[in-house]
Amino acid sequence: MTYAVVAHYRCATADEEVVRDALLKARSATRAEPANLVYEVHTVVGEPGGFLLYERYADRAGFEAHKAAEHFQELIVDTVWPLLIDRSVTFAEVL
Repeated sequence: MTYAVVAHYRCATADEEVVRDALLKARSATRAEPANLVYEVHTVVGEPGGFLLYERYADRAGFEAHKAAEHFQELIVDTVWPLLIDRSVTFAEVL
Protein backbone atom coordinates (compact mmCIF):
# COMPACT_ATOMS: atom_id res chain seq x y z
CA MET A 1 0.00 0.00 0.00
CA THR A 2 1.33 3.44 -0.92
CA TYR A 3 2.73 5.29 2.11
CA ALA A 4 2.60 9.08 2.48
CA VAL A 5 4.43 11.46 4.77
CA VAL A 6 3.53 15.10 5.42
CA ALA A 7 6.09 17.02 7.47
CA HIS A 8 5.78 20.59 8.70
CA TYR A 9 9.07 22.18 9.70
CA ARG A 10 9.69 25.64 11.15
CA CYS A 11 13.08 27.22 11.72
CA ALA A 12 14.32 30.66 12.69
CA THR A 13 14.44 33.04 9.73
CA ALA A 14 18.22 33.28 10.21
CA ASP A 15 18.45 29.53 9.41
CA GLU A 16 15.94 29.52 6.55
CA GLU A 17 18.50 29.49 3.72
CA VAL A 18 20.49 26.60 5.23
CA VAL A 19 17.31 24.58 5.80
CA ARG A 20 15.99 25.34 2.30
CA ASP A 21 19.26 24.30 0.65
CA ALA A 22 19.44 21.04 2.62
CA LEU A 23 15.79 20.22 1.83
CA LEU A 24 16.33 20.81 -1.88
CA LYS A 25 19.43 18.58 -1.86
CA ALA A 26 17.42 15.94 0.01
CA ARG A 27 14.69 16.24 -2.61
CA SER A 28 17.13 15.46 -5.42
CA ALA A 29 18.62 12.48 -3.61
CA THR A 30 15.27 11.11 -2.46
CA ARG A 31 13.70 11.28 -5.91
CA ALA A 32 16.43 8.88 -7.08
CA GLU A 33 15.40 6.25 -4.51
CA PRO A 34 13.61 3.29 -6.13
CA ALA A 35 10.57 3.39 -3.80
CA ASN A 36 10.06 7.16 -3.88
CA LEU A 37 7.06 8.29 -5.90
CA VAL A 38 6.83 11.95 -4.84
CA TYR A 39 8.99 14.32 -2.80
CA GLU A 40 7.86 17.94 -2.79
CA VAL A 41 9.27 20.79 -0.73
CA HIS A 42 7.10 23.87 -0.14
CA THR A 43 7.51 27.11 1.75
CA VAL A 44 4.53 27.99 3.92
CA VAL A 45 2.84 31.23 2.84
CA GLY A 46 2.76 33.78 5.64
CA GLU A 47 5.05 31.75 7.90
CA PRO A 48 8.69 32.83 7.73
CA GLY A 49 10.92 29.81 8.22
CA GLY A 50 8.01 27.46 7.50
CA PHE A 51 8.37 24.45 5.21
CA LEU A 52 5.94 21.72 4.23
CA LEU A 53 7.16 18.42 2.77
CA TYR A 54 4.92 15.95 0.97
CA GLU A 55 6.44 12.54 0.34
CA ARG A 56 5.00 9.35 -1.11
CA TYR A 57 6.61 5.93 -1.26
CA ALA A 58 5.60 2.64 -2.88
CA ASP A 59 5.15 1.18 0.60
CA ARG A 60 6.22 1.62 4.20
CA ALA A 61 9.36 -0.43 3.58
CA GLY A 62 10.36 2.12 0.96
CA PHE A 63 10.00 4.89 3.51
CA GLU A 64 12.07 2.92 6.03
CA ALA A 65 14.77 2.51 3.36
CA HIS A 66 14.63 6.27 2.81
CA LYS A 67 15.24 6.89 6.52
CA ALA A 68 18.24 4.54 6.40
CA ALA A 69 19.81 6.37 3.43
CA GLU A 70 23.05 8.25 4.01
CA HIS A 71 21.64 11.46 2.53
CA PHE A 72 18.71 11.39 4.98
CA GLN A 73 21.09 11.22 7.92
CA GLU A 74 23.40 13.91 6.57
CA LEU A 75 20.85 16.39 5.21
CA ILE A 76 17.81 15.90 7.41
CA VAL A 77 18.93 14.44 10.75
CA ASP A 78 22.30 16.21 11.02
CA THR A 79 21.60 19.49 9.16
CA VAL A 80 17.88 20.32 9.21
CA TRP A 81 16.52 18.87 12.46
CA PRO A 82 18.97 20.67 14.78
CA LEU A 83 17.86 24.02 13.29
CA LEU A 84 14.13 23.46 13.74
CA ILE A 85 11.99 25.32 16.25
CA ASP A 86 9.01 23.07 15.53
CA ARG A 87 8.44 19.82 13.66
CA SER A 88 5.35 17.74 13.12
CA VAL A 89 4.98 14.70 10.91
CA THR A 90 1.89 12.82 9.77
CA PHE A 91 2.11 9.31 8.31
CA ALA A 92 -0.69 7.98 6.13
CA GLU A 93 -1.61 5.12 3.85
CA VAL A 94 -3.03 6.26 0.53
CA LEU A 95 -6.51 4.91 -0.20
